[in-house]
Amino acid sequence: MAVSNSSRVTYEATIERIFQHNLDTRSFFLRLLSDQQLTWKAGQFLSLLLPIAGETLIRPYSIASSPEEGNLLEICLNLVPAGPGSHYLFARTVGETLRFTGPWGTFVFDQPPPAECVFIADGTGIAPIRPMIRRALASGRQPPLQLLYSALQGADLLYRQDWEAYAQTCSWFSFTPLLSNPPSGWSGLPDSLAEYVERRYVSEDSDRSRHFYICGVGQQVTQLRDLLRRAGYQRRAVQYEKW
Repeated sequence: MAVSNSSRVTYEATIERIFQHNLDTRSFFLRLLSDQQLTWKAGQFLSLLLPIAGETLIRPYSIASSPEEGNLLEICLNLVPAGPGSHYLFARTVGETLRFTGPWGTFVFDQPPPAECVFIADGTGIAPIRPMIRRALASGRQPPLQLLYSALQGADLLYRQDWEAYAQTCSWFSFTPLLSNPPSGWSGLPDSLAEYVERRYVSEDSDRSRHFYICGVGQQVTQLRDLLRRAGYQRRAVQYEKW
């Protein structure tokens, strides 16, 4: 996730609520000051300006809420052992103020394409994809929407109840969870994320009209990008955000 150094307005927001997803993952709900307005596209991120050890560290965090929610912004992150930014935020409490610039980023979902969309998320990579899916569902589009979500264990599948509810109420949306450390009796898919993508969207299917939106941590993201593009999917149809 690249952070621009361009000059931008600095915003201030109050931490209105903190939600604990699991032991090391939290959502922070930030309320903009009443005289400020922020316009963004689903998938973009904020650059938080964090006062740490006498310096201002800039740390990017994707917006997990939808643009339609107005001045209440949600960012979702996990606690990184050697990450000063996440440690600083995890020490914050309701009522404190954070400063940031933005929105930033070209990993966006503005106008749904007229083809099947496959959203691929790993861990907290679901954050920018969440408003993308909500935007697509709100448009009432009929081409299929697929969410392929990989996590270490079931507790790490963030917003899982939402995905399961959407799958029940929207016939064109499907949710496929994959766990790298599944519990005994796990009935989900046993494949790794890369194995499943290659099998499902390359080896067993010749359709190359799909659009992909991929977000996660590390080399897995670019490996999936290269796999799909080499298989014949259009370059612009494989969008990604790597953390």
